[in-house]
Formats: sequence, structure tokens, C-alpha cells
Amino acid sequence: MSNPSLLYSTLLYGLVFFAYSALALHFWRVQLAGGGDALNQGITGHWVVLPLTLHAYLLYGNLFSSGGINLSLVYALSLILWLTMLVYWIARLFYPITSLQTLVLPLAALGALLPALFPATQPHPADGMSFAMQAHILTAMFAYSLLTIAALHAGLMSLVERKLHHANLPRMLQGLPPLLTMEILLFRIIGAGFVLLTLTLISGMVFSEQLFGQPWKLNHKMLFGFISWTVFAVLLLGHYLRGWRGRTAVHWTMSGFVFLILAYLGSKFVLEVLLIR
Repeated sequence: MSNPSLLYSTLLYGLVFFAYSALALHFWRVQLAGGGDALNQGITGHWVVLPLTLHAYLLYGNLFSSGGINLSLVYALSLILWLTMLVYWIARLFYPITSLQTLVLPLAALGALLPALFPATQPHPADGMSFAMQAHILTAMFAYSLLTIAALHAGLMSLVERKLHHANLPRMLQGLPPLLTMEILLFRIIGAGFVLLTLTLISGMVFSEQLFGQPWKLNHKMLFGFISWTVFAVLLLGHYLRGWRGRTAVHWTMSGFVFLILAYLGSKFVLEVLLIR
């Protein structure tokens, strides 16, 4: 799929930003007025699918261009925020979590606008990528995105728990679902991200020759990737075998995420922002 014209894409970026922002303002007003149940049960909560679809169109057109995949930090962040909204929108069908969408909508609006605000940070995608390479990279991006969402979700759980212990829960956070519901969703997100991370590491080792043109070797990305994988594996086993939850789950999630950052976003930030490569 070729990129839209500059004017057309700029209009679309603006439209997505406006749609996310308008929904964020509406959702915040309803939440502050105590109407969270209406958002959870009514059709208004489904309106998010409109900017989600346009955001996906823009991401697809720019991620897959010139025969390769654009791997810039800006697009990675935009993808993470889009996927966060998608996960919460789907989860809304099963859990009363529209209030979580309310918190993420302003970030999604910014994420949709990032590629238009910082076009200079977008490197030209590599030509002639094989299907195996594209599948490997896309799986890795979705794995990193899901586990980033898990870390943000865990951080929010920790904040709510601390506020509850001090009986000082802000009005906006009072509409959030029970901690048990948030915890169930957390482990489902981690489980999905863990499966994709496993596929990423396995494909990187088994198909190293086809993917990268050289035999597999242990570098810093793979090392931190394996450490992160181990942390999430122990967390999932501890949860299902020993009943780990609460602060223990939050601490392990954050630890796994830190190693994931070191494996991917850390190197991307240094190369693209500090070294401008």
C-alpha cells in the first residue's frame, strides 16, 4: 500500500487526533459526572472504533511501504498506543473498563499525531524484505506493544492500590473497575504478549540465516530479550501455580518490561534520537 498524498495524510492525522480528543473530552466529562456505567453499557463506548480504524489505516500505510517495514521510534510508539486502545476496546465487551479507555484516549490522540509532528525521525524502510523478515519484525513489535500495555496497566493498578490504602482515591480513578478485574485483564495481556515474545525469540534463532544473513549469535538485544522472557515466564508460572498477584505481579511485570526496554526501545532511542541514525 502506497502512502497517501501529503495533504491527504495530514488531514487524516488531524481527523484522527480530533476524534480521539473529542471522545476523550466526552468520556472525561461523563466519568466525572458519575456516568461510567452509561459508557460501559451504552453504544457511546463503541465510538472509539471510528478513530481506531482511521489510525490503523495510517499506521498500515506508513509501516508497510517501499517494500519493507518502517521501524522508527515514532511509529513504534504510535503502534503501542493504537494497540492499547484496541485491547481496551475489545476487553470492554467483556469487562466494565470504559474508564480505562478514558485515561488512554488523550495519549492515543497524541500517538496518532506523532508521525505528522516528527516526520524527520522516520527512516526510509529497507527494500526487498522477505516475508519471513516482515513476519518476524511485526511479531516482535506486537509482542513489545502488548507487554508495554501490561506495564502501563500494572502501573495503574499500583497507583489505585496505593490511593485506596490511603483512602485518597481521585474522582477520576473511582470509576475504574475492581482491582481483581484489572488483574485478570493484566495476566491475559501478559499471556498474549509472552506467546508473541516466544515466537519472536524462536524465529530469531532458528531462521537467523534467512532473516539476518548470518548465523545466530547472542547480542545485547537477544540477551535482554531472553532475560525479559524469563521474568515473564516466572511471573506466569508463579501466578498460575502459586497464586502470585497484587504487588508481586506488578513488581515482576515492571522488571520484565525494563529488560524489554533495554532490548528494543533503548537501542532505538539511542540510534534515532541521540545519534540521529
